Amino acid sequence: MKRRILCALLTLILCACALSGCKEQPELREFTTFAMDTAINFTFYCEDGSRTGQAYTTMANGLSDLDSLLSVTGEDSDVSRVNRSAGQPVEVGDWAALALSQALELCAVTDGALDITAYPAVKAWGFTQEEHRVPSEEELAELAAKIDYSAVKLKGNTITLPEGMEIDLGAVAKGFAGDWLAQQVRNIYPGKDSALLDLGQSTIVAVGSKPGGKPWRIGIVDPARPGSYFAVVELEDMAMGTSGGYQRYFERDGVTYWHILDPDTAAPARSGLSSVTVVSPSALLCDGLSTALFVMGLEEGTAFWENHPELEFEAVFVTEDGEIYRTAGLEGRFFLAEGYEDREVTVLE
Repeated sequence: MKRRILCALLTLILCACALSGCKEQPELREFTTFAMDTAINFTFYCEDGSRTGQAYTTMANGLSDLDSLLSVTGEDSDVSRVNRSAGQPVEVGDWAALALSQALELCAVTDGALDITAYPAVKAWGFTQEEHRVPSEEELAELAAKIDYSAVKLKGNTITLPEGMEIDLGAVAKGFAGDWLAQQVRNIYPGKDSALLDLGQSTIVAVGSKPGGKPWRIGIVDPARPGSYFAVVELEDMAMGTSGGYQRYFERDGVTYWHILDPDTAAPARSGLSSVTVVSPSALLCDGLSTALFVMGLEEGTAFWENHPELEFEAVFVTEDGEIYRTAGLEGRFFLAEGYEDREVTVLE
């Protein structure tokens, strides 16, 4: 069924390009595919209609392949094979090895605020199947004791994971895919890059700018009103990722529990933040760091930004009290949205 839908979409796109010619002026082209449990939208301007089909096929097929390799729930994925390895070495493909390598580097630089071995805790809270429960303190202590990214050994394409541990690349998989997709756009349309890749709300990749040099304008969701945007960020050859407690959560006895877990406690991170948005040339960095900074909280997250200029990222923090903080590097690219102009924004220098 999915393939029939994708083929139908491709036919419509090709017909549109054939009618317009895509030669005189760059014209807007959009298509949608489904991967990584979400609808993924591509928007780009083309001058050569013959390449539209190539772009669509390359991206859709590549996303399907990435999904099948990196999914934690797919029985035949590389990640699932590692999780079933019972402590034995597992040989994985190049994509899985590269994604794991980049994820582990980010785990290390954040000192474990991001930890890809927290999957058993995510399952215990019921976020994988949306069958939510609140684990006991004893269970959480046992789960936290088994969260340790440094126990994952990666040598080339061989991964060894201690028995009883499981990995999940969910915090970086969309970003990894976004970086790959952006490179495909640049390969297919060399020198005429103009695309926006929306990987399901939390991860956006802007390739180049709009025709005429105008930046892409992307809204940041108000965590207190998820249907609204409190600010807009202008992007050119940049990615943006947001992590927030409002994205996936459940309530029990008047308490809200969200899916972003603190590796130290195996419980939802209580850092005083309601969302973190990261802007960087790397979509994977945006994905992983937005989660890590949420776990760290405002003070530690700000110190991390100050101490790691080599990562080339900027951030927007929203506290549970609704206070807004942004890093200085977003000057001229960050604007409060209509209806939020009176909100105070503290600039982190």
